[in-house]
Amino acid sequence: MSTTSGTVDVLITTAFLHPGDEIDRLLRAEGLSTRHEPDLAALPAPERRELLSGVRAIIAGTMPLTAEDLGSADRLKIVVRTGVGYDSVDVATASGRGVPVCITAGANRNAVAEHVFALMLALARRVPENIGNLAAGTWQQLTGRELRGATLGILGLGSIGKAVAGVAAGFGMDVIAYDPYFDEAFAAAHGVRRGELDEVLAESDFVTLHLFLDETTRNLIDAERLRTMKSDAVLINTARGGIVDEDALVEGVRSGEIGGAALDVFATEPLPQDSPLLHTPGILATTHVGGATREARGESGRMAAENVIEVLRGGAPQYVVNPDYAEVSA
Repeated sequence: MSTTSGTVDVLITTAFLHPGDEIDRLLRAEGLSTRHEPDLAALPAPERRELLSGVRAIIAGTMPLTAEDLGSADRLKIVVRTGVGYDSVDVATASGRGVPVCITAGANRNAVAEHVFALMLALARRVPENIGNLAAGTWQQLTGRELRGATLGILGLGSIGKAVAGVAAGFGMDVIAYDPYFDEAFAAAHGVRRGELDEVLAESDFVTLHLFLDETTRNLIDAERLRTMKSDAVLINTARGGIVDEDALVEGVRSGEIGGAALDVFATEPLPQDSPLLHTPGILATTHVGGATREARGESGRMAAENVIEVLRGGAPQYVVNPDYAEVSA
C-alpha cells in the first residue's frame, strides 16, 4: 500500500506522479508499498537516510540523487529516471553499489519534438512580441519568417533528434545533423545531411540541441561557437541547460551575434527570477516542459513502474545507462 512512514519498497521522486494515480495503483497491485517525495532533499537528513535505507527501488524525477543518498540505500535494486536525461543521478555511485540506473527511452520523444517546433514557431513568427504589443494596446504587424526552405541543424541525432527531423520534413526544412555516433541509415532514409559540429552551426537558420549532458558536452555551445552561427540564427535547447554557456548566450543575443534563443532547460532549475535569461529580448524561456504532456508522462510512468516490477521479481532491467553495474552485482 501507499505509505508516508516506515519501510517502503518504491520511493517516487517524480513530481508528476502522485499517490493513488495509475502508476501508484500498478505498483501496489504487485504488493509493493510506495512513498512519494518529489523534494527528497527537503527532508531532514536523518529522516532521509532512514527512508532510503529500506527502499528497494527509486522512480526518480529531475531532483538530484546524490552519492550520499545512494550510499544510504542498502537494499536498492534499481533506479529509473522518468525521462532520458540522467545527470541528476550519481551514476558512478550507483554503479559502485551494483545498482542499474535506467531511463524511459522514447517515452517523451514526440512531446519534446513538438515543443521544439512550438518554440521555433514562436520565435520565427515573433509570437511573444505580438502578444505583448497587443496586450499593451499597440497594434504592430511584425514581420516574421517561414520555416519552409530554412535549414535546421540538429545536434544529437538520437531518438528525440530523429523525431525532430521527421517533423522538420513536414515543414519542408533542409535538415543537417551532427552526432558522434551518426546513424547513416536513418539519415539516408530521411534526407538528413551529415555535418561536423561547427559546420552545422555555421549553416543552420535554426539549431536544436538533443545531446546528453556530460563532461564532453558541458558548455559545448560557448561564446566561440555562438560566433560561428549566422547573425539571424536561433538556438533552441530542450536537452540540458549545462550544454550552453548561458552568460555567453545572453551576450550573444544582446550583441546581435545570433538572432535569438528559446530555452526549456537551464543550468540551475528552477530558474532564478533575476536571471538575465528571463529579461533579455530575443530569449524565450519555458519551465522544462518539453516532455510535459499527458501522453508522454503516462508512458514514462508506466515504463518506469514496469521496469521496477520486473527487477524486483528477479528479472533484468531495461534501458540501462550504466552496464558496468553488473560487474559489481555479479
